[in-house]
Amino acid sequence: MTDTASTAEPAESDANPGFLGRWQYTLAVVFTAGWTVVICAGLFVQFVNWEYPCPLCMLQRMFMGLAALGGAFIIRQATRGTITPRDYAKGFGLAVVACVIGGFTSWRQTMLHILPGDKGYGDTVLGLHMYVWAWILFVIAILVIGVTSSLSTVTTSTAPLTAWQKRIGYVAVVFFLVVMAVNAIAVFAEAGFHWYLPDDPVRYQLFYDLGILD
Repeated sequence: MTDTASTAEPAESDANPGFLGRWQYTLAVVFTAGWTVVICAGLFVQFVNWEYPCPLCMLQRMFMGLAALGGAFIIRQATRGTITPRDYAKGFGLAVVACVIGGFTSWRQTMLHILPGDKGYGDTVLGLHMYVWAWILFVIAILVIGVTSSLSTVTTSTAPLTAWQKRIGYVAVVFFLVVMAVNAIAVFAEAGFHWYLPDDPVRYQLFYDLGILD
């Protein structure tokens, strides 16, 4: 009688996932924390340099947050015990959609200021405006996800996380949630009790709507 167990192919979860397979959870943490740091940079410029982000700037932050949410979904699934390839597909799929739309938004803002003599909107960082940096980061993010997903034939689908991996994941998710809450307050303060932001905002409208400032 043939021993089918000894001749059967090894299960995908038992195969060696390789570097890229093990990297996928780390990439999810990097995505969540990295995009959150970028949003923090925008908030820093907004409050320290006293710049008022325009509607396109805020849209880019929203899609950065959505990209980070894709990574946060993977982290949440992984901390429950195991993570499947479908979880990676959902999380990174959401991140790619966010990066594509966010990249178009930042490209659109770049094109609005591409003509000679146009100084652009806001100050520059290392010679480039924030929306140009946003476009570059969106494109890089899509490339990283594409390369990782296409070359990872096996994922770490059943490998349990170590204690420090769980802690780092929790910290990244909490960091993301706190920063997004701050950004939501900043948007509300700038828009006030109105449905839209002006194309060229010059004040925090909420304080004027409440009569705190005249």
